[in-house]
Amino acid sequence: MKIKIDLKKTLFDYIALTIACFFFAVAWESFMIPNGMSAGGMMGLCTVIQYATGGFIAAQYSYLALNAILIIAAVFLMGIGFGFKTIYCIVMSTLLMEVVAGWTAIHCVPGSFFFVEEKVIIPVIAGVFEALGIGLVLRFGGSTGGTDIVALMVNKYWPVSLSTAFVVMDLVVICMLLFLPDRSFKDMIYGLEEVITFSLMIDFVVGGKKSSYQLLVFSEKYEEIADHIINNMDRGVTILRAQGWYTKQDRNLLLILISQKQFPGLASVIKELDPRAFMSVSVTNNVYGEGFEEIKTGLKRKKKELTNK
Repeated sequence: MKIKIDLKKTLFDYIALTIACFFFAVAWESFMIPNGMSAGGMMGLCTVIQYATGGFIAAQYSYLALNAILIIAAVFLMGIGFGFKTIYCIVMSTLLMEVVAGWTAIHCVPGSFFFVEEKVIIPVIAGVFEALGIGLVLRFGGSTGGTDIVALMVNKYWPVSLSTAFVVMDLVVICMLLFLPDRSFKDMIYGLEEVITFSLMIDFVVGGKKSSYQLLVFSEKYEEIADHIINNMDRGVTILRAQGWYTKQDRNLLLILISQKQFPGLASVIKELDPRAFMSVSVTNNVYGEGFEEIKTGLKRKKKELTNK
């Protein structure tokens, strides 16, 4: 019976991931690319490559190739493991972008039902579709790779938070548009518009890349859960001593801080290890320390000023 339930859940997950990849493909191949627009992230870079080569290198092909290179580099340089869902999402996104690119009936162009005359609205629509796609991918334990991999590599070797790495890479990609002929500051603003819409909308889908979760987990299998977090998630975990007032018995309580993106996978593991586990989840917008945000207090600057005096 348990095998049937697992198979059913797995099938549902991959159907959801396929739909999510379709939303992602629509955002770019139906709205952004037909209107010559770009934004941040890996797909933003791939669209710049497509425009720079006059369409010779389509965005979906460079997207697949660059992700393959990044995954290989991450595995060899950092030992990062990538689950099948990540590989599936990258390949499926590429295939669906090819399908949507040829499906001109749903392109946002003159004469189409989806045509929007006010060009400034197009990046907003694309940002919503991309947030739906990426948000669902993250919620079901997948990843579209790209700048996520680059940010992890940067964060490992330099004291730069993941959110800072994402922002810097998005801005760099958007500014690359200015190096293309017949492009102006207006094109860069369209890209910023899409990035801002995406950042705001993804909070409603999965909580965003920059937020974190604080978990309190009560479970008899606390050792197995803690070992999984340490060995497979590259996160720390704290064990607190607690007493149930009704039973007057001492118990061990897990205190965990993880990113929003890691939560779906961890919740699934906890449920699998201990279906009776009790878990309290709180959203935390500011987490400072290794693996999260860098503490910025200005103390180094004050110390330097005092030394100069």
